[in-house]
Parts: sequence; structure tokens; C-alpha cells
Amino acid sequence: MSHTLVERTGALALDIDAQRLLRRVEELGRIGADPATGGVTRTGFSPADREARAYLMDEARTAGLFPAVDAAGNIVVRQRHTRRPTADRQVVMMGSHLDTVVDGGRLDGAYGVIAALEVLQTVVESGIALPREPVAIAFANEEGALFPQPFWGSMAVAGRIAELPREPCDHQGRPLREALRLAGGDLDALGSASWPRQSVAAYLELHVEQGPVLERSGSRIGVVEAITGRIVLTLEIRGAAGHSGTTPMEARSDALAAAARVVLAAEHIAGRRKLCRVATVGRLAPHPNTPNTIAGTVRMTVDLRDTDVWRAGDAEEALRTMLCDIAEATGTEIEVVAETRSDPVSTDRRLRAAIAGSAEELGLLHEELPSGAGHDAQFMADIAPIGMIFVPSIGGVSHVPEENTAPEDLVAGARVLLRSALRTIGLEEL
Repeated sequence: MSHTLVERTGALALDIDAQRLLRRVEELGRIGADPATGGVTRTGFSPADREARAYLMDEARTAGLFPAVDAAGNIVVRQRHTRRPTADRQVVMMGSHLDTVVDGGRLDGAYGVIAALEVLQTVVESGIALPREPVAIAFANEEGALFPQPFWGSMAVAGRIAELPREPCDHQGRPLREALRLAGGDLDALGSASWPRQSVAAYLELHVEQGPVLERSGSRIGVVEAITGRIVLTLEIRGAAGHSGTTPMEARSDALAAAARVVLAAEHIAGRRKLCRVATVGRLAPHPNTPNTIAGTVRMTVDLRDTDVWRAGDAEEALRTMLCDIAEATGTEIEVVAETRSDPVSTDRRLRAAIAGSAEELGLLHEELPSGAGHDAQFMADIAPIGMIFVPSIGGVSHVPEENTAPEDLVAGARVLLRSALRTIGLEEL
């Protein structure tokens, strides 16, 4: 693999189109937006998500690029129609996801996809010959907000098909199969979405920090050193529905009362016992959810996170023990009906150096920090070295309508992604 000094110097002199980047971020942010709250609801495989996917593909085609949807619903954007890479025909992949949580922000995930598209377009428009092909990807259903299978797309790409349910359903029991088909995927061909190990020379993901570290320190760029592990348990608590006025307290099997104890148990595990870094109940859905009826069932999630896989495992074990105690005390049944796991991973040392060097060339203050949020990069680490770039989040908030990053930081992050990708593409070995 060879390239001339002229080619390399010319490539590193490239720059993104800042106006085009910000326009696309703004336009994409309108899809699924709620004028009342200012938030964005674009849950994976929903109609709003499909609209966002269509927008991305239209922008790619207008740029002269070739978007395609794989069986898992991921959108892969390339400079031409070509065969699947192998260990001898590696690519450098960049991306993130388009889906959001309910009433979330406009930048989480989407910014990284738009920046990846911008970098790919910039490189292709330059006409510079590169030893590895840059590829942009929008992973499907990273959040798992509607269909509770987060990291769906990146798990499929990484070949972790066996860990995905055979017939996934959303929180109301509606099957994923049809929604995936509408998005261009095919549940029966899911295995075809997997990329061969070592076919990706490197995976780079640009993201808003979603925390306060960079804003507080004044750094413009975060070089992510590790990504937290995550265990998400979906619980179904089954009690007995009844009249709220005529059922004596001692005769009740109240699923919602049991759920309340689960919330406190999760808080106790992380807050008092400190078995893991954080624990969160982010979704709680009682049924029938009426003012004068005792809840007969509750569906809820418990999210445990830590950068140490053993600590996360200890926290899960403690929680499961507490669930048994709660079920016995409340006369309910508590079943774990779904679970998602992502182990903590470290980013690649050489990619961290490429990101730091790119920030220095641009005169951007940078620092290393861990990611407290999970990302598609965790699963891509199964098949490729990974690197992550953070830009500051105003107020350190995310997954809320107030999520925001200064335009100049959005541009700076994309410039660092471009230079990091070019450095990576030009490396002989990783």
C-alpha cells in the first residue's frame, strides 16, 4: 500500500464545508421535532425515523454518493457501488445513529452521521487517491426507545446476530419485522449485514459529549479513552388488577407498588452500595394505567452502567436478588423479559493519537476523558480498532430538548474527524 507525499499533503489540506454541515444538522433536527417542547422524537423504525433516513439518503445521492440499506436497516454510504470489503480491501468507517429517545435532542447521534457524510463528500469531491476507502454509516435503532433492542444495527454489523431476538417486538408487543421491512431491511437475512472481521481498518465516531467535562475545562475536543459498559434489563411485573376503592390493602397484589420498590432498589445499588457507577429506571409503563384501578402489570427498564465489567456484573446479581425479595414481599411475579449488554471497551491508542494530533494541528485544546454513555463504537470494537471524538455539550445535558452545542464546536469536531480519518486512511498498519 503506497501513497505519495503530494497526495498525503494535499489530503491533509482539505477542509469541510461548514455551512453545508450546519444546514444539514438544522434540517435533520426538524424531523420529529415537537414545537411545544423543542424536543425531537425520532424513535428507531418509527415513521419519523424513516423520514430522517430518507433525508440522509437524498442528501447522499445529491452529493453523488451511493447510499444502501442493509438487512439490519443500517444505511451505508459509499463513493460507488462496490463489493463488500475484505481483510485485503479494508475501509475506514465513520458514523453514528439517526434515532432518538422520546423528546430528546437534535444532536445525539445525528450530528455524527451528518459529519461522517460531510467528511466522505469532502474526500470524494477532492479527487485525491487514498489507500483505503472512507465509508459513512447510520446505525439503526441505537437508542432502543421504541423497539427495546438498543444497538441493533451495530450489533448486526459486528456479527453478534445470535444475541438479537428472533422475532423482536416493541414495548406494546408489535413485531419489528414489518417496521424493519419499511425501513428497507429484512429480518430473515439479518446475517448478511455482518462485516467480516478486519474488513474495517478503523471505526471513528464523532459525538456530542452529553456531559459537562469539556465545557467546564474549556477544551474544544474530547479524545475518548474508554466507553462505559451497560446492562439494560426489561422487567415485567405481574400482580392483580382490581378496584382501587373496594380492594382492601391486605388483599392487593399491586404491580406498581412493586415497581416503586424496584426503582428504589436500583437507586440503592448505585447510590448507597456503590456497586456500579450509575443505575437508572428510564421507562415505567403500568397497565391499565387508570386513576381508579390497581395496576395489574408493569413493564419497566433498569439500566446499570460501569467501566468495570465485574462491578457491573456484581450490581446485576445484587439487583436480581432484590427483585426476588420484592416479588415475595408484594405477592407479585417479576420476570426479566429482555436484556441488552455492552461491555466496557477502550479506544485504540493509535486512533487516540490521530485525534489528538488533528486537534493540535487545528489549534484546538483537547483532553482525554471516558464516555459515560454507550455508543455503537462499543460493538464495532469487536471487528475493528475504534476511536471517538467528543465536542462540548452546553450545560452538559443530553437526551432532553435543551441538548445543544455551539455551531463553532460542531464545525471544529467535523474538522477533527476529517483530519483523523485522513491520518487513519494513510496509515500502513493499525
